[in-house]
Amino acid sequence: MSEESNAKFKIFSLNGNRPLAEKIAEVCGVPLGKSTVKQFSDGEISINLEETVRGSDIYLVQSTNEPVNDAYLELMIMIDALKRASAKSINVILPYYAYARQDRTAKPHEPITAKLIANLLSNAGATRVLTLDLHTVQVQGFFDIPVDNLFTMPLFAHYYRRRGMVGDDYVVVSPKNSGVQRARSLAEYLDAAIAIVDVADETDPESGYVIGDVEGRCCIMVDDILNTGEVFSNAAKILKKAGAKEIVACASHGLLSPPAKANLDAADIKDICITDSVSTAPERHPENLSIISCAELMGEAVKRIHSEKSVSPLFTMERKDYK
Repeated sequence: MSEESNAKFKIFSLNGNRPLAEKIAEVCGVPLGKSTVKQFSDGEISINLEETVRGSDIYLVQSTNEPVNDAYLELMIMIDALKRASAKSINVILPYYAYARQDRTAKPHEPITAKLIANLLSNAGATRVLTLDLHTVQVQGFFDIPVDNLFTMPLFAHYYRRRGMVGDDYVVVSPKNSGVQRARSLAEYLDAAIAIVDVADETDPESGYVIGDVEGRCCIMVDDILNTGEVFSNAAKILKKAGAKEIVACASHGLLSPPAKANLDAADIKDICITDSVSTAPERHPENLSIISCAELMGEAVKRIHSEKSVSPLFTMERKDYK
């Protein structure tokens, strides 16, 4: 970006994932904006901007992982501060969009919190949202402002192809029947077949079965959210019973909520790969964890948005195409 363009371009970070924000700012070639976020003794959040934002295009990074509700309230307060300080635009970068799993009324009288969050962001003053691997792509339709939803499958494809994990000896597995599209997308990159772990009785996860041929092959399980690790752990047992030779796994968002470490360390999974879309303490990481960064992908999207270029080429390209 030109020096003139940079003058009105600022990236700020809240407390959700500052390490990722620093990487995104580095990709964009600008320093992080100066602000302070603190809490009063009663838990109230206080935010102060320490530089002018008048007339600037602001990109605000906040991943809404644990503590989820504090992260969202920080975000709303910061948006309000930027709006009152006369920012030209407020572009929210949400590497992980919490509450996206509640996107419909599965039972009577349930809220649709994915829509509620969309309303809150819009009403607070956000003018655009940039996010990564929404739980379901239709969540974009809950917003009345532009939403760019990037995908992690090209990043994982690069990770596995660099290790030669392509072809007929590999099977990309959805560990639950709701993730077939995600598995198919990664399988296309790896020239591999797909399989599905289907669990008819959720009270007995190990009673599931495999749709597809995994016998004697390496299985690559893929999911969007890795929370307690139970889905991967149970699916690994079922795949082993079906004759899988080796099992690895990847997930877009590694929440790693307890007892994830215990579940995954005990599971027969050789390697688990996640992105840095959320920041978790090292003591919660399983022994066989690999982390790849989404900063370059998101930073390139920010540059394209600010330069008014199309973001759609990033939906399918691999890292080598935008380095």
